Amino acid sequence: MTGVEIRDRRFTEVVGPSVGFEKLATGFIFTEGPLWHGRDHYLLFSDMPGDHLRQWSAEGGVSTFRQPCNKSNGLTWDTRDRLLTCEHASSRVTRTEPDGAITVIASHHDGKELNSPNDIVVKHDDAGIYFTDPTYGRKPHFGVPREQELSFQGVYRIEPAGGKLTLLADDFGQPNGLCFSLDEKRLYVNDTDRQHIRVFDVTADGKLKGGQVWAETKGAGAGAPDGMKIDSGGNIYCCGPGGIHVFAPDATCLGVIQVPEYTANFCFGDDDLRSLYITASTSLYRIRVHQPGTPQWR
Repeated sequence: MTGVEIRDRRFTEVVGPSVGFEKLATGFIFTEGPLWHGRDHYLLFSDMPGDHLRQWSAEGGVSTFRQPCNKSNGLTWDTRDRLLTCEHASSRVTRTEPDGAITVIASHHDGKELNSPNDIVVKHDDAGIYFTDPTYGRKPHFGVPREQELSFQGVYRIEPAGGKLTLLADDFGQPNGLCFSLDEKRLYVNDTDRQHIRVFDVTADGKLKGGQVWAETKGAGAGAPDGMKIDSGGNIYCCGPGGIHVFAPDATCLGVIQVPEYTANFCFGDDDLRSLYITASTSLYRIRVHQPGTPQWR
């Protein structure tokens, strides 16, 4: 049990002095979008090139949740426990209703098709939906090759009432993972191209201001900013070179969880939220950490 690069002694309090990787499933093409459901104890994750959204549970193993799935990527739950999905192949954000019907909640900005919604979070105090829109879903393998209609890669908000779409920021290379601070007064958004994490203040009307660079993902090995989550202590986990980088609330990089395969995303799960489910290329892994995470459901 090793798998860690410790850069600050606080890493052992947050993650532990070492980690042990449990391979839960393998044989996929490229896994993404892990999402834990705490009440029903299952994990959703997608295999984008395989156009397959899967479900995993300790009792049932891996099964099909949706196929085809428009090469879905980021997933989350809204405040009414409905599944929100970023679809690479269709350039849409959709909501799965309780009866299984799919509702499109975002697809165009100013009459032009979105690039390819990538990752998504919900602000629980007002049910606002925030998502990133890079161009990866317009490229081979991860999406459907096609010309980009918009001239930028942005971050958006979908209003909880009426579904109005608002562009919040358009000065990214490739915006990717995002997460709120514990009090939801700040939004962290990473930029894959520029290898850093930015932080925005969230205004009373749900818009963003600021956007300064908060931290950089430096290190050896393959990887770049992608999936990002916050734990119950305010520590930020973010994909980066070599695996998953862990940052303290003061932006100090505490260390890196060195994952055996190229890592795109992860989420906290299990009853105590101390399991980290990791989607790493061909496999799904689980490790245990010391500091509990935060739930993506309510």
